[in-house]
Amino acid sequence: MSEKTWLGHPRGLATLFFTEMWERFTYYGMRAILVFFLAAAATEINPGLGLTREEAGAIYGLYTGAVYLFSLPGGWIADRLIGSRRAVFWGGLFIAAGNFALAIPGPAALFFVGLAIIVVGVGLLKPNVSALVGTLYEGNADVRRDAGFSIFYMGINLGAAIAPFVVGAIGENWSWRLGFGAAGVFMLGGVIQYRLTEHYLGSGGLAPAGTPEQRRAGWRLLAIAVVALLAVAAVLASGLVPVGPSDLAKMAGVAMAAVAIGFFGYMLLFADLTRIERGRVAVIAILFLSSATFWAGFEQAATSLNLFAQDYTDRALLGAWFPSGEHPASWYQAANPVYIILFAPFFAALWVRLGRRNLDPAAPAKFGLALIQMGLGFIVIMFAAQLCVTSGAKVAPTWLLLTYLLHTTGELCLAPVGMSNVTRLAPPRYVGQLMGTWFLGLAVGNLAAGLIGGHVGGSDIKDMPDQFLSVALLGLGAGGLMLLISKPVKKLMALPAAPDAK
Repeated sequence: MSEKTWLGHPRGLATLFFTEMWERFTYYGMRAILVFFLAAAATEINPGLGLTREEAGAIYGLYTGAVYLFSLPGGWIADRLIGSRRAVFWGGLFIAAGNFALAIPGPAALFFVGLAIIVVGVGLLKPNVSALVGTLYEGNADVRRDAGFSIFYMGINLGAAIAPFVVGAIGENWSWRLGFGAAGVFMLGGVIQYRLTEHYLGSGGLAPAGTPEQRRAGWRLLAIAVVALLAVAAVLASGLVPVGPSDLAKMAGVAMAAVAIGFFGYMLLFADLTRIERGRVAVIAILFLSSATFWAGFEQAATSLNLFAQDYTDRALLGAWFPSGEHPASWYQAANPVYIILFAPFFAALWVRLGRRNLDPAAPAKFGLALIQMGLGFIVIMFAAQLCVTSGAKVAPTWLLLTYLLHTTGELCLAPVGMSNVTRLAPPRYVGQLMGTWFLGLAVGNLAAGLIGGHVGGSDIKDMPDQFLSVALLGLGAGGLMLLISKPVKKLMALPAAPDAK
């Protein structure tokens, strides 16, 4: 019987495509309005939590960093305890429940509990749905692999493109809480779709690794970790340790760096790996560092760039449709995913075409190009901020749209390629955990973006050009370094050459 396909790929790709599409709808919808909600005055008709922008940015960074940080234990839970398939299902249910908790009016503590529930859900779903995509393709030399991840990444961005128009419009103009609730409804629909079409995934991700005794030990370890986390949360909530959001975010950054160093140190020095496997893990560590740097700039879309849209961008177009006389600032969060939808098929076809001619750039070179484009995007917004300073007026939306375009083309060189190469390079028995390290890089980058973006967004416009320039120089410098070392890093990957096209 011939393989059932979808767009020339295994039919299971459609199941994962739509599951991730609605998960990203909930995440990017909430992400588009989170900083605005946290910083909105509690006395307004549509009340927020009344925090400063610096505090809002730090909390955003903590939340998004925790979302991706939990992907590491989420991958471990799937690998050792329940399998990837169950992890995706339960993760989706947690995400829906967390968004419904955000929608309930009440004390700030309840809102933060909702965020914590979403953290658990995304940590279970995100690394494992991506790992399941990798199981659909047999062998490292399948030329469809990168293209499949690019199509999957387009599904991510289809949900992300719709979300700001729905959640953002509801949240900014009527009710923040109702916007969060709408996100939960769509995630619940995604879980139902996943359950109904799960059989197309074959046997991938059904069974965890290890013996029954190892699984029992894993459950005991998980129980201890949950109790420890609850104890830490109780101490922080009690106020016994006077720590503000910014201090807590910085402490979390140190902890994440320690986790990364410890995990890669263990894998490289103590794990039972062959020489080739150890070299491939070293490559994943290098990609981790460059990924974290990229996301530290890119993810300011929800902090400094989102606040720039609110304060310094002319939003008169279609403003008559809204009570404020301006269209929602959160709508600009749709620019990146719309660009992804437009350009992902082109990049997918480009990598396949180059691969068939043995001209496809190695992953390190693609990462270098991505970092350079991120830096160029901040050069654009630097000029926009300078124009605000000299003119004393708001700037046209084209500045933000061009910044997001450059960031998007950079993302297409890095994100789907990174996910594909982690599943390709990781030893099979560690694929879930090493997929988690990809999201740990996102965690570090998001945390940094929250801290930097909250500081920039709360600054005077006169300071913004220099601040944006600093981020631009970081991206350009890191990108240039990756291009310089791409050849020796490629040798460490030790991958078979793709077969020549006939």
